Amino acid sequence: MTARSVAIVGGGPAGLYLAIQLRKADPRRAVTVYERNRAEDTFGWGVVFSNQTLDNFRAADPETFGAITAAFARWDDIDIHFRGRTITSGGHGFAGLARRTLLAILQERARGLGAELSFGADIAEDAGLDAGVIVAADGVNSTLRRKYAAQLQPDLDVRKARYVWLGSTRPFDAFTFIIVENGHGVFQAHAYQFAQGTSAFIVECDEASWCAAGFDRMDADATVAACEALFAPWLDGHRLMHNAAHQAANPWTRFVRVSNARWHHGNVVLIGDAAHTAHFSIGSGTKLAMEDAISLARHLDATPDFGAAFAAYQQERRTEALRLQNAARNSMEWFENVRRYVHLPPEQFAYSLLTRSQRVSHENLRLRDAAYLGGVERWFAARSGLEWDPAPPPLFTPFHLRGLALINRVVVAPMDMYSAVGGLPNDFHLVHLGARALGGAGLVMTEMTCVSPEGRISPGCTGMYADEHARAWQRIVSFVHEWSPAKVCFQVGHSGRKGSTQKMWQAMDEPLQHGNWPLIAPSPIPWQAGSQVPREMTRADMDRVREEFVRATVMAAEAHFDMIELHAAHGYLLSSFLTPVSNQRSDEYGGSLDNRLRYPLEVLRAMRAAWPNDRPISVRISATDWRPDGIGEEETIAIARSFHAAGADIIHVSAGQTSAEARPVYGRMFQTPFADRIRQEAGVPTIAVGNITDADQVNSIIAAGRADLVALARPHLADPNWTLHAAAQLGFATQWWPDQYLQGKSQLERLLKRQAEMLGLSAI
Repeated sequence: MTARSVAIVGGGPAGLYLAIQLRKADPRRAVTVYERNRAEDTFGWGVVFSNQTLDNFRAADPETFGAITAAFARWDDIDIHFRGRTITSGGHGFAGLARRTLLAILQERARGLGAELSFGADIAEDAGLDAGVIVAADGVNSTLRRKYAAQLQPDLDVRKARYVWLGSTRPFDAFTFIIVENGHGVFQAHAYQFAQGTSAFIVECDEASWCAAGFDRMDADATVAACEALFAPWLDGHRLMHNAAHQAANPWTRFVRVSNARWHHGNVVLIGDAAHTAHFSIGSGTKLAMEDAISLARHLDATPDFGAAFAAYQQERRTEALRLQNAARNSMEWFENVRRYVHLPPEQFAYSLLTRSQRVSHENLRLRDAAYLGGVERWFAARSGLEWDPAPPPLFTPFHLRGLALINRVVVAPMDMYSAVGGLPNDFHLVHLGARALGGAGLVMTEMTCVSPEGRISPGCTGMYADEHARAWQRIVSFVHEWSPAKVCFQVGHSGRKGSTQKMWQAMDEPLQHGNWPLIAPSPIPWQAGSQVPREMTRADMDRVREEFVRATVMAAEAHFDMIELHAAHGYLLSSFLTPVSNQRSDEYGGSLDNRLRYPLEVLRAMRAAWPNDRPISVRISATDWRPDGIGEEETIAIARSFHAAGADIIHVSAGQTSAEARPVYGRMFQTPFADRIRQEAGVPTIAVGNITDADQVNSIIAAGRADLVALARPHLADPNWTLHAAAQLGFATQWWPDQYLQGKSQLERLLKRQAEMLGLSAI
C-alpha cells in the first residue's frame, strides 16, 4: 500500500480536516474516516479561535473558512469577575462557534470532496485497516497510541484539578472568568458565547475544593444544580446544561497533558490530541489539531515515501506544539492554583490572569488595550508611592527593603568572572561592576565571593577573608556610591564539593590540572564522575566555616555594602546540605528537611547577628533539583519560610545546578514560576532570575507580582547599559543617567523616536 490510501481513526476536527486537505490535494487518494461515536455526538460545547489561527485556515481551505466564519460569535473583551469587581481588558480578537457546528461543517466539506465517513466504527486495532497510511486522530485516549506505546513513548500527565464542561443560555458578551471564594474553597468559571443564545460554561476547581463542596458525590443533574447556585449572580436567571450524550454518574473529569517522544511508527502517525494536548484555558487544542492536519497533508502530498513525510511533519510541528504546550502548561498551572493568587488586589489578580501563559506580555496588552494597561501602571505606581502622570513602567518603580531604597527593580545578577588573583578583586571587577552601576540598574550584585581559600570554586574566584580583600571591595563600593544611585549587594558563599575546579572557559566543573586543594561537603559524594571526593564535614568543620561566613559578613559591612546575599543554591556547600541528592548524613544534619536546614539556618542566623539591622539580607536558593529524588515543591516553600523566619528579607529564586544528573526544563523566564509560588505561598519577597532578557518580560513579572525584583545576567554581559536603553525604548525619560552621558541619552531618544515614526509610515 502507498499513501494513496489513508485510513483516519477519529472523526474530530483533526481527522476531518486532514481528510479535507488530503482529498483537496489529490482527489484520487482514497480517504476513509472512522469515528466510534454518532455524527451528532460531541464532548464540550464550543471552540475558540484567535485571529491568527483563522488566517491559517483561510489559506488552507477558503471554503471551510467561509462556512466557519459565517457561524462565528466574535468578541474582543475579557471580563474578570473577582471580589465584587469586574475588570475588563479589550482588543483580544477571539471568535467562537459550537463544536457541533464545526463538526457538521467539516463533515459536509469532507463528504463533498469524496472522503468516506464511517460512524459507529470503534477501531480498537489497526490490523484490519486496509490502508497505506493510518492516522491516529482518536484523541486523548487514543487506542492506536496505546497499542504502539513502546515505540511512541507517550507521557500522560493526569492533572489533579477537576473540571466539568457545561453550557448555558446566558449570552456572555465577553470571554468571562468568574472567581468564587466560599467556605469550601475557590472555584472558577470560564465562559464564552459560541452561538446565538448559547455559551460554554466550564467550571474548574482544585481537588480540595471539589471534595469540600461535595462534587465528588454528585451525579450530572446534582452538579448542574450546585453550579447554578454557585454562579447564580452571574447567570442572571439562566440555567446551566450538561451534554446529555455524555451524561455520567459523575461528569467531572481531569485534564490529561499528552506528549510523545515519537509521533509515528511504521505506517501509523499521530495528530491532534493523540499526539499532544493543550489545556482548554488557552483554547488551542483544536487549533493545534487542525494545523497538524494542514502540515501532515502537505508532507504526504510532497513525497510518496510516507516515512519521510512523517519525519518531516513531526520536525515541523514539534516546535510549535511544544511552544503552545508550554504556554498552556503555564495557564493550566495558574488556574489549578487560583487559591494561590486570591490574596492579590483585584487589579493585580486580573493582570496576573491575563499574562499567566507568558504569550500575552505587558507591551502586548498595551497594543490590545492601552487604556486598560495605563490604569494598571497608575495603580502599580501609586502602590510604590508615585503619583506620576503618565505612570512609569513597573520596572522603573522604586522598591524598599529595611533601610534599602532602590530606584528601580532591575538587578545585575551575580556572575562569576574568574578574574581574581589570590581572592583579590582588581580593576576588572571595578570596571565590570562600576559600568553596570553607571548603566542604570537599581541593584548590582557581586559574584559569589568565597569565605576562605578552600571555599573558592576556582583560583580565579574572589574572596573576603583578608584585609586586602576588604579594602579592594570598599574601593569598588565607593565608586558605585559616588558615581551612581545604584546599591551594591555582596554575595557570599562556599563552594563545597564544587570547588578546586578550572575556570569556566577552560573546563567547567573539572578539577584543576595541578594544585588542587581538599574539599568538604555534607557527605563524601563527588560532584560528578572524575571529580574530587570531598571529606564529610565534622562539627568542628561546621563551626569553623560558620565563623568564616561571619568574618566575611563583618568585613562586607565595614566595606559599606548595602545588602548581603547568602548563596545557598547551585550545589555549593550550603545548597548541598539542603538537598537529599548530596546530603545523605545519618546525624541531626541529614534526613528530614528540618535536619537538612539546620546548618544553613545556623549560618544565616550568625550572619544576621553580625550584619547591621537596617541593611537587608537575601538568600539564594535552588527551588528544584530537577530530579525526582530531589527537593520537592512543598519543601521549597518550607525552605523559603525557614530562611525568612531566620532573618532573610528576600529570597533569590534560582533552580537546579545541584546535580550533574539534573534534567532541567528550559524556556523563557523558566525559573520565574518558582519565584512566583514562593512569593504567593510563603509570603516572602522574591527576586526572579533565569532567561529573562527584555524589559517587557521584567514589566510583566513585576506588575503581576510574580517577584519584587528581577535579576538579569547575560543581558548585562552583552549590554552594561541595559537599563538605560530599556528606559529610552519605553519612553521613560526620568530614568537617571550619568551627567556625562546625557548627550547620548538625547541622541538615543531622538533615534528611537525617528525609528518609530518610520515604522508608522511603512505600516501606512
